[in-house]
Formats: sequence, structure tokens, C-alpha cells
Amino acid sequence: MTVRRQSVRQRPRFGAEHPAEATGSGKSSLGNPASGSVGDPTGVAAGDSAGDFAEDPVEVARSIGLNLLSAAPKSRAQLAEAMRGRGVPDDAAAQVLDRFAEVGLIDDVAFAAAWVTSRQSVRRLAPRALATELRRKGIAEPTILDAVGQLTDDDVESAARELIARRIHGTAGLPTPARVRRLTAFLSRKGYGGQLAFRVVREALDNEGCDVDGDDSFE
Repeated sequence: MTVRRQSVRQRPRFGAEHPAEATGSGKSSLGNPASGSVGDPTGVAAGDSAGDFAEDPVEVARSIGLNLLSAAPKSRAQLAEAMRGRGVPDDAAAQVLDRFAEVGLIDDVAFAAAWVTSRQSVRRLAPRALATELRRKGIAEPTILDAVGQLTDDDVESAARELIARRIHGTAGLPTPARVRRLTAFLSRKGYGGQLAFRVVREALDNEGCDVDGDDSFE
């Protein structure tokens, strides 16, 4: 008599013993928090529903976290907030988040540093605006200070000049005072301080032959 062997599908185990095992390579899967994504580190598809594990809050938290991380890197606070919003108890969420940190799936220090590098490079944001964004993502203040501290004064001023070089031609034909107001307001929205903004704008307009009245106390 032939005995048919029943195929049993094993559920993926929680976490992995090492980040390399979790991601299938020797590299961390944090990626670029501003635009990148991470792979599924333990075999749970991004489309799996947390409801599949409704009997176990740890599995619910794990599924929520992996689903979010499959789309883009997140801070610990972002994941905790998402888990709380789905009714996961704080102790279960903390257990999962601690494990994610152990295997390198979440790392707020690396997240903040990469966020600053990316957003400053692409959007040319000033440290003040970058710090505000990181606070909204729940990053601790000392970590924020370290992340934005990687930018030098030259980096910040160079970024401000590049922004004005892109924008100044759009103000051509306006009276000089109006150009000054528009351009300095533009830099302010990017997080630049008033004195730096006015100095960069005045120098750019001076190069066009405009006579800009005012001084570095302009607000």
C-alpha cells in the first residue's frame, strides 16, 4: 500500500540569529530611509495580513513591522506608533522592536544619518528643517543633533546658494525688494536662518547688477 506524505507548510520563525541570516546577505537592509526599501527579512510577504496572527500579539506586531519595513526604512517610534494604532499591547511591540534592533532591521542612529544625507542632498534642506523632520519621526534629540552635526557650515551655505541659483530667474522682472522678499522667504521655508538667507540672496542679486538696500539684520 502506498502512503501519501502530507506536505506541511512551516510558519516562518520570529527574527533570525544574525542580520545576515535575516536578510539573506551580509549587509544591513536599512537602505535609504528617504527613498529606499528593504526586503522581507523572514519570509513574510508584504501583503500578508496581521489578522492572520490575531491570536498572538507578538506575531501581529511582527507582521505589521515587516510589512512597513518592506516599503521603506522606519524609525523605532514610527513602527511602535503603527503597532499601537492596530491595538498591539506595548509589551508585545517592545519585544518585536527589540528583536528588530538586534538583527539590524531598525537602527535610529543609522536612520537619522541617512535621512540627513539624503534630504540635504536632494531637497537642500537646512539643519533646522532636517531636525524638525526627524523629531516628527520620533528620533531622540541627541541622535538628531549628531545627525545634523555632520553638515558643515560650508555644506549649508553651498546648498543655500544652489537653491537661489535655481530660483532666482523665476523672479526676474519683479522689483528688487519683491525679489528679496520672495527669495529669502523661500530659503526660510527650507530652514535657513534670516541672516544667511539675506546674505546669499543679496549676493546673487548683486551679481545680476541689482542694487539691494538692506543689511544682514534683514528678517
